[in-house]
Formats: sequence, C-alpha cells, structure tokens
Amino acid sequence: MNDDHDAAGAMRFIFEAGVLKRAARTGWWFAGIKHPESIAEHSFRTALIGMMLAAMEGADPARVSMLCVLHDTQETRITDIPHIAKRYLTAAPNTTVTADQVAACPPAVADLINAAVAEYEAGETPEAIVARDADKLECLVQAVEYRHQGIDNVQRWIDSSRAALKTTSAHRLADAALTGQPLAWLTPPPPPA
Repeated sequence: MNDDHDAAGAMRFIFEAGVLKRAARTGWWFAGIKHPESIAEHSFRTALIGMMLAAMEGADPARVSMLCVLHDTQETRITDIPHIAKRYLTAAPNTTVTADQVAACPPAVADLINAAVAEYEAGETPEAIVARDADKLECLVQAVEYRHQGIDNVQRWIDSSRAALKTTSAHRLADAALTGQPLAWLTPPPPPA
C-alpha cells in the first residue's frame, strides 16, 4: 500500500469517529432527558476521569485515556443500545466492529486500536479495569448532574453505575460526586490562612 492509501484509510476512521459528536447517549431518554450528551462528550469526560483514576490507582494514565477514548467508537455502527434493548438484541462484539472500522487504516494504526479495544473488552489489565470504572463513574456523574438540573428519574443509573465500580479510588470519587455540588467549582476556595 502507498502512503496516500494509508492516509485515506486512516481518514475514513477519523471521519467515522466524528459521528460520535452527533450521536446521543440514548439510554437517558428513558429518564426523560430530551437532548442527552453525545457519545463523544461522554467519551471525553470518561478519558479525563480515567486519567485521574489511573494516577490514583497506579495504572498508566496515557493507556487508560486511550482505552477510554476508544471504548464506545463502535457505536457509529451499532449505535448506543440502551441496557433494556440488550435483552432482545445481539450485536457483533466490539472487537469485531473495531476490526471492520480500522481495516483500511495503516497496519500500525489498526494494530494499536484493535489491541486497545481488545484489552478494554477483556477487562483484565489494571488499565482496563480503571478504564471500565471511568466509564461507569462518568455515567454516575452525568446522572448526578441531571438530578441537579431537576431530572428525578436517574437513581437507577446512579445505583447500577456505583455497583459496577471495582477500584477504591472510583468508589471515593463516586462518594464525592454524590455529596458534592456540580457547580461548586464556580466558587473560589478560601485563601490560605
């Protein structure tokens, strides 16, 4: 393959990933959220949370952030299937979808992305465990924010997300989210004494 072909293949995946900026996290519709955040917005904050959790847990922050960025890229093709729909639908495994998505990418790119998605899906490395916690914690944080905006029907997302957390640091951050105020950061801290 030539360099132009490799670049075109990589750009196909980049364009496809752009769809995530427009694709909604559909599960929130059941809670009454008319315009939920996009999958890309969720993935961005998941990567940020993952980086922080990795630092707190002694995992590799860069690797965790990469796993978080890639964890939902398959949803350009299979959509964000709500939890209740998974009772009735069988989607291709995320590793299969990812392999199709990156098939035209340069081999080094395809190998990197395929390996990261496989690691996340296996959920066995410290980085994958932290990345999965980041995904669940981001959902919990989003539910807390929606609750503060007056949406009452989010407790099931809080409970299921919290129950899925594995790391001590994720539990600590969940506690802070549940007792905190989403806009507290607007008030400057008091000056040191």
